[in-house]
Amino acid sequence: MRDAVTDLLLGGRCVGCGDPGRLLCVTCAQELPTGARLAWPVPTPPGLVPPWAATSYDGVARAMVLGLKERRLLGLGRPLVGLLTQAVAAAAPPGPIVLVPVPSRRVSVRARGHDPTYALAAGASARLRREGYDVRVARLLRTRPGLVDQAGLDAAARARNLAGSMTCPSGPLHRLAAVLPRARVVICDDVLTTGATAREAQRALEAVGLQVTSVAAVAATRRRHTEVGTSVPFVRAGK
Repeated sequence: MRDAVTDLLLGGRCVGCGDPGRLLCVTCAQELPTGARLAWPVPTPPGLVPPWAATSYDGVARAMVLGLKERRLLGLGRPLVGLLTQAVAAAAPPGPIVLVPVPSRRVSVRARGHDPTYALAAGASARLRREGYDVRVARLLRTRPGLVDQAGLDAAARARNLAGSMTCPSGPLHRLAAVLPRARVVICDDVLTTGATAREAQRALEAVGLQVTSVAAVAATRRRHTEVGTSVPFVRAGK
């Protein structure tokens, strides 16, 4: 109640419907999906591990992601963590897992003043630990200089831009190995588009001997097919 009153007094509006008050009103929050499903890109980058997403990248979900990333509406972090948690729960193999967020360009982190992808992965890790999962989050990936903004690039251009763009420095890797020598990795991202980013992250992690089992994302663009190859929209469980 306090958050709602504060948002109202400060002129906040729901990113979904525009009503004054919370950044995500109760009605729009109740319309968010529960669960997750496979979200294979079309075409799928060769060798990509199974990608899971909680919802499609449109409507309220898109407004939430952009609000957090580009407008620094930190109050949207909690519902977005909830969506990513659903995707990770669907994607996670049995046993200990490590969530590895897709790295953001340093210039983007400085401009935004925060690293939303890492924050979402850390939040999902904390929630899943409370539910009994053996999970932790680790910043294992770095981007090489020269990577350009992906916005507006098609699948082929994204793949070219990202090829060889990520590395896994030895320091974080050794620290992980000291506490969890046989880690299985779930790559985490906010939005799955062409799959090029996830595939490059997978390549960099596998190059240092890590076992990548799946990808988990908050949302996936609608240019997707399910595991049986048909176009099926994301829906709330039970509908």
